[in-house]
Amino acid sequence: MNAADAADVADAEAGRLVQGVQVVILPSAAEAEQHVATLFAEQLRRKPDSVLGLATGGTPVGVYRALVAAHRLGEADFGRARTFNLDEYAGVPSAHPQSYAAYMRTHLFDLVNLTPDRTHLPEGDAANAEDACRLYDALYRYYGPADLQLLGIGLNGHIGFNEPGFASAPGGTHVVRLDESTRRANARFFGADEQVPEYALTMSAGRILQARSIVLLATGAAKAAIVARALEGPIGTDCPASLLQLHPDATVVLDREAAGALAPERG
Repeated sequence: MNAADAADVADAEAGRLVQGVQVVILPSAAEAEQHVATLFAEQLRRKPDSVLGLATGGTPVGVYRALVAAHRLGEADFGRARTFNLDEYAGVPSAHPQSYAAYMRTHLFDLVNLTPDRTHLPEGDAANAEDACRLYDALYRYYGPADLQLLGIGLNGHIGFNEPGFASAPGGTHVVRLDESTRRANARFFGADEQVPEYALTMSAGRILQARSIVLLATGAAKAAIVARALEGPIGTDCPASLLQLHPDATVVLDREAAGALAPERG
């Protein structure tokens, strides 16, 4: 599906507001991923020097694949863009194959015209993690906020690595202990003899909400319950993704399975 087709499908299914959040529901995961990629390509065309907020994990892989394809067709130029990732595992060097730095190189950075000096992630293996957080926060304050921020949603509602009940966390980039459910979900990316890191460096929810526009992508039936909680439930840190209800320009893009637990739209 090309960008125009994706936009046509989105137009047919968009227009639903849930608690002030624009919700786009598409027939399949591939179409949802393509739609999100189209939003990023359009952002780059409007503002070639955009600051892009990026995410990792299983959810964005199809988005990056579509962006790489758009770049090869001349439809997405990253030459003047700058990127900031949400998080990185603590104690994991950037050269490690399971680092998020390696993930980004594999899925996007090495496949488009982004130079390394314009891509930013927290330094996971810094000698002092707190200093690394302060440095990353300073970089983001200098270059940011993100013009467009990509998010996924964890099965427990986390955004970035802001786990439920983070009320006591600092306001900026910080070190967080990962919830056991998050570590179980991420174990599939590690070998049988590898341990999933216990800690990560992550942008705070407050930093994430500073982005000018946010798009959250969720696909698959496993995400349906938490999507419904985030969009239709009360705002609270027990479900960090619910904080998107506070953002003035947030869009949630879903396939039909991920939208399966949402209340029927009222006519």
